[in-house]
Amino acid sequence: MTIRVLLVEDSPIALVVLKRILNSSEQIEVVGEAGTGLEALNLIPKVQPDVICTDLHMPQMNGLELTSEVMALYPRPILVISVSVQQEDTDQIFQLLDAGAVDIFPKPSAGMTTDNQLLQQELINKIKILSGVKVKQVLPIGAIAPRLRELCLLKLEN
Repeated sequence: MTIRVLLVEDSPIALVVLKRILNSSEQIEVVGEAGTGLEALNLIPKVQPDVICTDLHMPQMNGLELTSEVMALYPRPILVISVSVQQEDTDQIFQLLDAGAVDIFPKPSAGMTTDNQLLQQELINKIKILSGVKVKQVLPIGAIAPRLRELCLLKLEN
């Protein structure tokens, strides 16, 4: 079975590098590309990806906002691939994971060093693993509050 991947990346160079890496695996098919989170939200129902790989910093809707929207509307595994997510960015990492991202991965560069080749294989393996992960819908607090209020009122009435 082919793993369907949606790439969300605003850098044309990074998009080419990611596509080249993922297309090197016979088990992975890039079914869509988006330059912003908003474009990705429109593509998801059309291309039905198994896994979404997104950048963190993008115009219009960043990776954190996209993750929150996807998990509320179209829950599926999300891998954040970003150059700027380092260990010192722990707050941002926790926000991404709390929003529903399954993992965070360093963005590969265009060079073909041995370390980079290992990183590329690790990315392919990670996507294969994530394709089997079952995720649950994560509703934003604003969507949960009215239902919670309704349940509390029902409890008070009984």
